[in-house]
Amino acid sequence: MNKLSKKSSIKAGLPPGTLIHVGKKKSENVKISVLDFNDEIFDAVEVKNEIDCSVYKDPTTVSWINVDGLHNIDLMRSLGDQFELHNLLLEDILNTNHRPAAEEYDDRIFLTLKMLGVSKSGKSIVSEQVSFVLGSDWLLSFQEKEGDLFDSVRNRLKEAKGNIRKNGADYLLYALVDTIVDNYFFVSEYFSEKIEAVEEVVLTGADHTTVHEIQRLKKLLIDFRKSISPLREAVSALQRDNSVLISQNTRRYLRDVYEHLIQVSDSIESHRDLLASIMDLYLSGESNKMNKTMQVLTIIATIFIPMTFVAGIYGMNFDHMPELHWEYGYHAAWGVMLVILVIMVIFFRRKRWL
Repeated sequence: MNKLSKKSSIKAGLPPGTLIHVGKKKSENVKISVLDFNDEIFDAVEVKNEIDCSVYKDPTTVSWINVDGLHNIDLMRSLGDQFELHNLLLEDILNTNHRPAAEEYDDRIFLTLKMLGVSKSGKSIVSEQVSFVLGSDWLLSFQEKEGDLFDSVRNRLKEAKGNIRKNGADYLLYALVDTIVDNYFFVSEYFSEKIEAVEEVVLTGADHTTVHEIQRLKKLLIDFRKSISPLREAVSALQRDNSVLISQNTRRYLRDVYEHLIQVSDSIESHRDLLASIMDLYLSGESNKMNKTMQVLTIIATIFIPMTFVAGIYGMNFDHMPELHWEYGYHAAWGVMLVILVIMVIFFRRKRWL
């Protein structure tokens, strides 16, 4: 059984809406931070678990409530009660293996997607599930651990750059999703660099580790594609949805995000084709090496066939073989074999087989 099946099997047989954290616990502590703002004010607050977050449901401001850490079931249930979140929605948030999707629950919009990045070692892709719940004037975000890509958005809110503080929670949702999607291009560049390096190794002389690297990159690309393809459908659904929670102005920006996802998807297909061609090139090179080896062995065997024939004839112990009793028979036999050897080598060189 694979790891995904093992993690998901703990929910087997439980009623729908049962709140269980599915996935790896990536943070020991749960942190809740709030950014409360409008066109004129900005307030950043870090709250404790027991503080009632519903006080930030103020229609005069937009509140972004971010939760780092998903393993505290009691906290999640409390937030669900305060913001009137359906248990099925909370269940999806707690399931970190959930595929990217967008769903509408009454006057709430739920969006979950994968935040991807390159590891510090530069040898792998790290993935974290991020979930959003959009209300009329508030936005909840849920992350598996502390540390994200949203510092640029926080700075724009703090310094009132652009139109982000002049728009509603739906525009904030767009800004956060756009930040995640923009980072996909860095992941795509990672694959470009790795594939280029593998291609150079194959062209200059690959070793047995090359095929393992190609397979590793193919698996990573499959995971990357699994994160992108469903998100395209989700963003497309958001921009076509008639929900009053998303303004017409924000839908235009979501269309831009959708186009970026198409570009990333196209790059994934290009990377897959390149890896397939590199694998074919690698197999072709290995086949050529084998053919050259077989060619050398065949030539050696061919050279020794007539020499073996001569030795075989005079190795037969018949009594009436005149050459056996000739004084120079042994030397003559060697001479014949050497002459055959020279003639065959000259012939193979003229044919450019040697």
